[in-house]
Amino acid sequence: MLALAKNANLAVMFFLELGVLISVGYWGFTLDSNWAVRIIAGLGAPIAMATLWGLFAAGGGDNATFALHGVARAAFEIAWFGVAALALHASASLAPALILAAVYAVNAILRLTWKQ
Repeated sequence: MLALAKNANLAVMFFLELGVLISVGYWGFTLDSNWAVRIIAGLGAPIAMATLWGLFAAGGGDNATFALHGVARAAFEIAWFGVAALALHASASLAPALILAAVYAVNAILRLTWKQ
């Protein structure tokens, strides 16, 4: 039963990562600007976020080019998911931003507890 919960927590982390990319993309496409800026931001923000994740945190650090560990990894994750929460708040409302932040916090606590 615990193994199932651990696997589910890793799946939640994957969907949170996708949620970050969707959130910043949504933010870009909903900017109050001309269409060219919205397209550049809507496509560029997720590409930039995915690049950062790939460089510093992919695969729990195992697949990252410049793997971060310990406090640096925690700070990076908090900033990365924080950007997504701020993007959701700016483009939608406070509720989705708080939900994303809360799910991330629970997921992070479980990953630390279970050493994932």
